[in-house]
Amino acid sequence: MDSNMDDLLLERQLCFALSVASRAVVGAYRPVLSALGLTHPQYLVMLALWEQSPRTVKDISAALMLEPATLSPLLKRLEAAGMLVRRRSVADERALDVDLTDHGRALYRQALAVPGTMMERLGLNRAQAQALHGSMMELIASAANAPDAAGR
Repeated sequence: MDSNMDDLLLERQLCFALSVASRAVVGAYRPVLSALGLTHPQYLVMLALWEQSPRTVKDISAALMLEPATLSPLLKRLEAAGMLVRRRSVADERALDVDLTDHGRALYRQALAVPGTMMERLGLNRAQAQALHGSMMELIASAANAPDAAGR
């Protein structure tokens, strides 16, 4: 096979490696987050709220790079679980504010162990995890700016 043909080998495809890595990493998180009563997408919402609360749905959506329609069911489930409350914004009644409950704030203390546990489960030290994260963020930015990204 010539080198151009090698470029089409499945094992050389960036999209394949990212897809498999994503499933594997999220799968490794599953038992750790299950102990907190969270799914991986719910954990991401809680991370955004632990950084800043209250936040508008629009702000959370932007932070997580999720469409509001995708975020809404996550917020409803977290609200039903008693971790957050949603209410109309005082500043703009068209906006919906999301705030942590006492239960949601208390869960933060348990979640502090998640990053270290995950580095251990994935066999990474802090420097390796930070380097990998940096590479992924660069890739996300490059993909977002690529021609034809998001219909451009």
